[in-house]
Amino acid sequence: MTSTSSAADRRRAGPAGDPDQVIAVRKTDILAALIDHGRIAGAAERAQFRQICGRVAAILHQEYFAGLDRLRDDYFYFNPEIEPHAGLDGAALDRAYADLVASLTAVLADANFVEIPHAEIDAAHRRRSGLRVETVAPLDNFREVRFFRRGHHEESLESAGWFGLRQRITPVLVYDDVVLLVAVKPSNGVSRRGRKRLARRHLRPGSVLIKYFRNVASIDLNALFPNVRVVLSWADKLLLSGPALVGGVPILLKLASTITVLFLVIGFYFGLSASIADEEMAGALAALSGLVALGGFIMRQWLRYQRQSLKYQKELTDNVYFRNVNNNAGIFDAIVGAAEDQECKETFLAFYFLQVAAGAPKPDEIKGSIESWLAEAFGIEVEFKIGAALASLERLGLLQRDGERLSVLPMARASSTLDRIWGDLLKEKPAAAERV
Repeated sequence: MTSTSSAADRRRAGPAGDPDQVIAVRKTDILAALIDHGRIAGAAERAQFRQICGRVAAILHQEYFAGLDRLRDDYFYFNPEIEPHAGLDGAALDRAYADLVASLTAVLADANFVEIPHAEIDAAHRRRSGLRVETVAPLDNFREVRFFRRGHHEESLESAGWFGLRQRITPVLVYDDVVLLVAVKPSNGVSRRGRKRLARRHLRPGSVLIKYFRNVASIDLNALFPNVRVVLSWADKLLLSGPALVGGVPILLKLASTITVLFLVIGFYFGLSASIADEEMAGALAALSGLVALGGFIMRQWLRYQRQSLKYQKELTDNVYFRNVNNNAGIFDAIVGAAEDQECKETFLAFYFLQVAAGAPKPDEIKGSIESWLAEAFGIEVEFKIGAALASLERLGLLQRDGERLSVLPMARASSTLDRIWGDLLKEKPAAAERV
C-alpha cells in the first residue's frame, strides 16, 4: 500500500461521517502551543499554568496506575498464556469476565477508541470482492469477538487485474490503531472437534485473546481472527480448473475405452475368466498407463492448488505479522498510557480555554473553540470530547457551573486545590502498601 495523503491531512471524517476523537498530537506540543497562544500574558502566569498541567498529569497518572493493576487482576483467569492456580465456578467466571470487559472497554473509551459494529466489518469484507485473496474466519468456538479502532487515513491498494496484465488502484480506509477482543467459549460450550482445533492453536477454552494492531485496512479486519484461513477466489479457481478440464478430459476419454479391458485382465488373474487374448493384455497395459497418467495429473493439480493457497497464506501472515504491536496482558500498559495521555490533553485544553474565556461560556462554545484551535494550530480535525474533559475538571475540583455556564478556578486557587489532592494521594500510597 502507498499513502495518498500527507501527515497534516490524514485525519478527516471517519467511517461514520464524524471526525475522530483522538488528539494525535504530543502532550508536550499541546502544552507548548497553549503557552505560546498568548492569552496568558505574564511569565509568572505561564509558569503557573505549566505547573498546574504538570500536577494534573501526575494525579491522572496515579489514577490510571491503579486502573492498570485492576485490569491485570481482572485478566488473570482469562490470560491464555498462564494456567490459573485457583478455579472459579461458572457463575463466578461470568462475573469476572463481565468485570474484565467493563474495565477494558472503559480504558479503550478513555483512549478514544471506538467500537466497530459487526455490520461495518461485514460491509468492509464484502469490498474485498475485487481482490484475489479471500479469507474465512469461523466463529463457532468464540463467545464474543469485538473490534475497536482509533484514528484513520486513506491509502491506495495496488492489485492485479485482467489476469495480471493491468494494475488496478483501489482506495481503502486504513485504521491507525485496532484492538481485537476474542473470548473463547468455556470447555462445556466447545465440541470435541472444536477443542482439538483450539489445542492446535494453543488456545485454552475460556481464555480471552487481546491483540493490538497498527495500520490495518478496513477490508482486512477479518484477517485478524486467530483461526482465519485463506480460500481461493473465483478467478483462481477458474485458472486452476480450466487447465484441469483441458488436460483431464482426453485422459478420461482414453480410459473409458480401455477400462473394461483392464477389468477383464484382472478377472483372469483372479480366476474369474478362462482366457485372455494378447490384444486384451495390450489394452489392459494401456489402461494401466492411463490410470498412472491420471493419478499424476491429479497430483500435479493438487500441488498447484496447495502452492497457490500457501502463497496467499504467507501473504496474509506477513500482513498480520508486521502490523501486530502487542498481545494479551502486554497491551495493558500501552492502552492505559494512551488513555492517560488523551485525558491529560483534553483536561489541559478545557482548563486553558475556560481560563482565558471572556465570560462564562457554554459547553458547545468551548468545544467549538478547542476544535477550531486544533485545526488552526496542528491541521487536525477532532471531535473534542467536551463531556469527558469537563468531567475530569469537575473530579479534580477545578470546574464551576452556573446552569449551563462554565468557569474554572483562578490559577492560584486551582494550583492549591491540586496540591491538596496530590498530598492526599501521597498519604494514601503508604497505607495501600501496608494493606498489600
